[in-house]
Amino acid sequence: MFSTRLPEVLHSNPLTRALRRLQASGVSFIDLTVSNPTRVGLCYSKGLFNLLNETSLDYEVHPLGLPTARAAIATHLRGGAVNVAPQQIVLTASTSEAYSLLFKILCNPGDEVLVPQPSYPLFEHLTRLDGVVSVPYRLEYSGLWSIDLDSVTSAISSRTRAILIVSPNNPTGSYATNTEFEELAELAKRYELALIGDEVFRPYPVATPFPPQPSIINSGAPLAFSLGGISKLLGLPQLKLAWIAVSGIDSVVNETLERLEIAYDTYLSVTTTVQRALGSLFESGYGVHEQIATRIRDNFDVLQRVSAEVPSCRVLPVGGGWSAVVRVPAIVSEEQRVLNLLEKHRVLVHPGYFFEFPEEAFIVCSLIPEPEVFAAGVARLINGLGRAPVTE
Repeated sequence: MFSTRLPEVLHSNPLTRALRRLQASGVSFIDLTVSNPTRVGLCYSKGLFNLLNETSLDYEVHPLGLPTARAAIATHLRGGAVNVAPQQIVLTASTSEAYSLLFKILCNPGDEVLVPQPSYPLFEHLTRLDGVVSVPYRLEYSGLWSIDLDSVTSAISSRTRAILIVSPNNPTGSYATNTEFEELAELAKRYELALIGDEVFRPYPVATPFPPQPSIINSGAPLAFSLGGISKLLGLPQLKLAWIAVSGIDSVVNETLERLEIAYDTYLSVTTTVQRALGSLFESGYGVHEQIATRIRDNFDVLQRVSAEVPSCRVLPVGGGWSAVVRVPAIVSEEQRVLNLLEKHRVLVHPGYFFEFPEEAFIVCSLIPEPEVFAAGVARLINGLGRAPVTE
């Protein structure tokens, strides 16, 4: 009866079941997986939500987005050393929708896109829902994370249509380098592929000023897409506005935009209200962005300092983004480790296998919880890691 685009088996995993049991019984715990910026005590300007005015009642149909909104995004991107014309920007309701839209114009059913591992597990679902096959390539760790370009090359087949790059990667926090972008652009030229760069966390470096981090827009690929949005940039996931910036060979970019316009005219999912308010949202929301940027740096410092108490655990370097990875002793499975931390120490973290790490044992935690909550959660985490978990 149902499509194979969804998993055949829909049961939850053991960690989810354990979490639901605690929630049902009213047991409190510290959540170090939280990624919703509206739930972590940020101070939002009251002016952010004064969106409704008379112009909001005038509905204009612009499949690629209102010109004023696209111009506001172009201005914002220039501040991050990304120069792209407003007419090369397409508005979407989310980066997930942006991926879906790009898969629709680039791929036929059964075609392939290359995705990094480890990385955010959403890609498997997004590709399947569009009838596309995700093929992994590796990120390797040798003191720093880097793209294994040999694994990219070996993953390319006659059905490959695009290479996805997440910079900084979620959860490793590693930025793609200029050299990596240049080499990926050469592969794109050789095999006639598009590059899709998820850059939603790009404005959140942990240790360096912004922006020295390169963007896929400047990679030199024949066709490249940079994805961003106000969900992460301004901490406003509820307003549902993201974008695709397109660069490359002029004739290819123009044809791409024509195809995007035809596809997006079918949906028109971004509301006029948020598009009209985007310029003022960028101005008013900068304070929220700065709060998040400061918090991830401070919380990462806390994590590094406290984890030093357990020599067998190591916090891996983070270039940017909202997550941190901790390498832990492989005494027990990651699943048993995180269940022990939740049930015995009342702290929730992600196991590495959620993100397809190549081996055990890793755990992943968010860097955006409120500082006092984060510090308490890290104390519980380190206490739980300081001795071998009890296996059932």
